[in-house]
Amino acid sequence: MNFEKIRKIVLPFLVLIVFIPAWTWLSSSVEDFPSPNDTYVAAFGGINVDGDEVVGSLSDPFYIENEDDKGVFWQVLNSLERVFGGFALAIAFGIPIGLIIGMSKSFSLALNPYIQILKPVSPLAWLPLLLLVFQDINATAIATIFVTSIWPIIINTALGVKSVNEDYLNVAKVLRFTPLEKVMQIILPVAVPYIFTGMRLSLGIAWLVIVAAEMLTGGIGIGFWIWDEYNNLNYPNIVVGIFIVGIVGYILDLIMSYAADYFDYTKRRGV
Repeated sequence: MNFEKIRKIVLPFLVLIVFIPAWTWLSSSVEDFPSPNDTYVAAFGGINVDGDEVVGSLSDPFYIENEDDKGVFWQVLNSLERVFGGFALAIAFGIPIGLIIGMSKSFSLALNPYIQILKPVSPLAWLPLLLLVFQDINATAIATIFVTSIWPIIINTALGVKSVNEDYLNVAKVLRFTPLEKVMQIILPVAVPYIFTGMRLSLGIAWLVIVAAEMLTGGIGIGFWIWDEYNNLNYPNIVVGIFIVGIVGYILDLIMSYAADYFDYTKRRGV
């Protein structure tokens, strides 16, 4: 095992050594704040501080009591379905719009002011209006994810198009490429890494948005589950939910990172 691999293990462990005592101190200083032990029991089951037997939320994540009472696996799965629904729409619309903006100065000048205005709008600002339009929890969540996660895809796709070497475009003119041939053979191979960077940012935003959206709209999902645990004063499960959200988000980011590397022709050719 080389030194770099040792550092990857030791350094996070050192942070954990500092983090656990700080967390324990915070739980002893703030009334009802869950301690590490409370959180462990809430996650995996055991005896709590009151001496009661607790069934951990992660010890049986697949249970289905009824349509509104399901284990955390189904909560996460429902959230992911909404996330990928909105994310797929963002890809379907964002990439073509980004290509058009990158290839046309007129379109860039026409659309850029609106992109810059709408891009920083909070998802919580969109929710009431979209709920009014769709009158449906799932459609509202998907639409909110679409509206808030499309901008990184548009911006990074346009940036990728603008990064294409002018000499390549001149060659396309000499060879009399059609617009579709120019996009497929010249622009996309260069722009793909930028597009995947935008998609990676977009997916991260989508996962952030779904938690907030579900807290307000209700239904089944990890965001609503966390909010429901708060209403039930089950604070340790809130921490469990936070860890679940963080771990799932980390896994999604890893998947997009590997996908970006796979489709990046410069890395695959060792350029």
